[in-house]
Amino acid sequence: MNTGKLYVSVSAEFDRDGNMRPSVIHLDDGRDVKIKRIKNVTRAASLRAGGQGTRYICSIGKQDIFLFYEEPRWFIEIRS
Repeated sequence: MNTGKLYVSVSAEFDRDGNMRPSVIHLDDGRDVKIKRIKNVTRAASLRAGGQGTRYICSIGKQDIFLFYEEPRWFIEIRS
């Protein structure tokens, strides 16, 4: 099973302290995936896909995903 990065567009909100909070992931096929909840935010490396940045553990639907902000781009880990 190969893993990698899927670069995505993300809509994010900023609070008055300047903290960034992703809210929607925009996929290349036109689908928009709403982030229901952010469970954790930390600086971390993607052990599956390589690279590092700010890792958001996000609930979407019934699953959790790792969404990374690796300045200046966003990516999610994928399995193929």
